[in-house]
Amino acid sequence: MQPPEAARPKFPSLSVFFPAYNDAPSLPSLLGAAFSVLRENVEQYEVIVVNDGSRDGTAAVLRELQLQYGPKLRVVTHPANRGYGGALRSGFAAAGLDYVFYTDGDGQYDVRELPLMLAQARPHIGLVNGYKLKRHDPWRRIVIGRAYNAFARTLFRIRLRDIDCDYRLIRRELLQDLGLASTSGTICVELVRKLEMTGCGVAQVGVHHYPRLYGSSQFFRVRSLLTTFTQLVRLYGGLVLAPAVRGMGQRALAARWLNAAMFWKHPA
Repeated sequence: MQPPEAARPKFPSLSVFFPAYNDAPSLPSLLGAAFSVLRENVEQYEVIVVNDGSRDGTAAVLRELQLQYGPKLRVVTHPANRGYGGALRSGFAAAGLDYVFYTDGDGQYDVRELPLMLAQARPHIGLVNGYKLKRHDPWRRIVIGRAYNAFARTLFRIRLRDIDCDYRLIRRELLQDLGLASTSGTICVELVRKLEMTGCGVAQVGVHHYPRLYGSSQFFRVRSLLTTFTQLVRLYGGLVLAPAVRGMGQRALAARWLNAAMFWKHPA
């Protein structure tokens, strides 16, 4: 008879948060799945929901869920909508444990696949990023999403295959000095680019994506797209152009010093 297999050690420390905007119908099942998978796989954990100025019953639903889950569930409330970037920044600021995982509050990703992400965590890995195995959205969103992903990856020189997959596990210490500033969906580009610039290791995991059952996305509205485009331009200036200009200046300065040194060593 074979000895029983040793129990797999639990992941030590994890903050989980969900940005939510008008996601009242999806939150009960999402949080139920989250607490179930955390109890089974994580030693120390907390769950945070960022209510980003929701106008539906999200606040009331969260009050009931807090009675059910107690202090393990915290709610961060924005009186007015701050945008997707604002919600993520609040979630990162509220997280207090060693790793941070987030995905959206609309239920299009399955939080029960979180153990796949945890299995990739290593001391040298700072980001474990999901990528959609198959996208389940209206065809217009799929086309725009693919174009946006290809455009952003090329423009910002990002190696990650799916910038638009908001299913991420991040070592929290890396977040503290990133200085995230975006308020729109542009924050995904800013976050990934800045994490890659730290030199941390990156792992990628295929995850399932499901049709949205409730509400509608805010990203593909005209006002949101204009805000995203404006912030992308600013982000490109700060993350790509400015370092390139500084690098050119440093190379030119080094060349001048070298020429001067050669002159004094071998004067005409």
